[in-house]
Amino acid sequence: MHRLIQAAALAAAVLAAPPAWAQAPAPSPANSAADSDGWGAFDFLIGDWTAKLRKLEKPLTGSTTWIAYEGTSKTRKLANGRANFEDFEVVSPDGKRIDGQTLRLYNPESREWSIHLVDAAKGQLLIPPTIGRFKDGRGELYDYEAFGGRAIFVRYAWSHQGVDKAHFVQSFSIDGGRTWEDNWVLDLTRAG
Repeated sequence: MHRLIQAAALAAAVLAAPPAWAQAPAPSPANSAADSDGWGAFDFLIGDWTAKLRKLEKPLTGSTTWIAYEGTSKTRKLANGRANFEDFEVVSPDGKRIDGQTLRLYNPESREWSIHLVDAAKGQLLIPPTIGRFKDGRGELYDYEAFGGRAIFVRYAWSHQGVDKAHFVQSFSIDGGRTWEDNWVLDLTRAG
């Protein structure tokens, strides 16, 4: 619930803010990679990737059936590196598709990232965003949301191994974060 209140406050602040053209540009670091746990934390994702996804078929039901998908992920910098946008397309062997877009925004005051899922077909940002930060190259972002008629805690965990491999896990918790069930495991390899 706390994250929902934060998301509502964020939306109100964005709506009350002057238009982007009227705002002074934010200072940018000379090299965002030098700030690998802040501004440049998602720089490792910029570019084109081959995506291999394992998705738990029925999260929070005790299911152990995973569906495999393969496809692509393409991430581009926006706003001088303060944001990025991802196009994600994967398909399972039996033809099930997942097409998604993600907008990631960096807040230099809190040193936190927010990840907003985008429904491009409807022209909407889905709420709430996950919010969090990187520490020692590992990003953890959280939110509360409704799933299956109950409130759950959601965690996104990002890591990378060098410049050519990245790993993402989405997990759900029904007990406030004491235990977690992984339900979306993504491995990215840089497209050559």
